[in-house]
Amino acid sequence: MAKKIEIQRSGPQAATPSPRKESQAAPVTFVFGRDNYIFMIVGVIVLIIGYLLMVGGGSDTPETYNPEIFNTQRITIAPVTLLIGFGIVLFGIMKKPRTQG
Repeated sequence: MAKKIEIQRSGPQAATPSPRKESQAAPVTFVFGRDNYIFMIVGVIVLIIGYLLMVGGGSDTPETYNPEIFNTQRITIAPVTLLIGFGIVLFGIMKKPRTQG
């Protein structure tokens, strides 16, 4: 039969068993403030609008030329909308969150 071997611990841990501390949940802190998230969401919505403005203008067959691909909406308005959207997202990232107090 196998013998049971007991190991004696020495040192401060062996003398007094450490009581289990109930861990208190630390308050959840986000990287950005509420305003930052709002700006980023609005920026993403503007980006989606810009990409939707850029869609279309293609021809049904590759042999036919469709001049709609070069209209003002796709050449000017959509890229400007995208730049505005990226600017709003960048502002949302760089804006310093408000301090509570």
